[in-house]
Amino acid sequence: MKRFDIETPLSQATLNAARLLTAGSYPRPLRILPELSVLKIGGQSIMDRGGDAVLPLVAEVAACAKTQPILIGAGGGTRARHIYHLALDLELPVGVLAALGAATAEQNARMLALLLAEHGGVYDEAPNFFSLPVLLRTGCIPIKPGMPPYGYWAVPGKSGRIPDYRTDAGVYLMAEALGAKRMIYVKDEDGLYDDDPKKNPRAKLIPRIGARELLDAGFADLAIEPAVLENMLIADHVREVHIINGLVRGQLTRALAGEHVGTVIHA
Repeated sequence: MKRFDIETPLSQATLNAARLLTAGSYPRPLRILPELSVLKIGGQSIMDRGGDAVLPLVAEVAACAKTQPILIGAGGGTRARHIYHLALDLELPVGVLAALGAATAEQNARMLALLLAEHGGVYDEAPNFFSLPVLLRTGCIPIKPGMPPYGYWAVPGKSGRIPDYRTDAGVYLMAEALGAKRMIYVKDEDGLYDDDPKKNPRAKLIPRIGARELLDAGFADLAIEPAVLENMLIADHVREVHIINGLVRGQLTRALAGEHVGTVIHA
């Protein structure tokens, strides 16, 4: 039987060959949804605060979604931290922690979908991307769990068994894959500080900073997962993310309008 070969430059070596993988003969990836704004609504910072924090934010999201397409990713919050603690105490591996952490993000996504239901809020499963164009074209607000669907295939953490890729990273990767216009993290502070403002009243707001600079600064704690910063450095589309305060009415509206609000982290 005659053998047929498919001619392609990638057939000349393994996919681990640096010479082929870094070749410049391929164009920049397509922006699938170039006008999309992606919001990550914090679990602990927003959802766990209850109605006083969530309901005004829901109203603001609904108003903004009338003029532009919005995709929401939900964080896990305190319940995720609790289940991580239990799983660590039970000596479970990182893949199990990732699967368990996804459950709390799913709960928050379903609650947001119900709160936004009268405005077109629709719960959408994490791996399901093909329904997004139809949902957005019909005026819906898709809401997904922020946890990336690695599950038991989670990458081992650099500093322990808690997954490095959690909800901040999961929502960022969605935005990058879709070629989104904006990536906004909705938290409970006015942006990124040089220290925890809840503990240190002298902490200073950082209005703008580079991802590499932030990684090299060696802060004891960060308002955003380091995996997001690491991916920004090699991303094709989402080379900038915003951190804003969702407890202050109007900040989200201003950020979605392209105004510099809170902290901008750039690649």
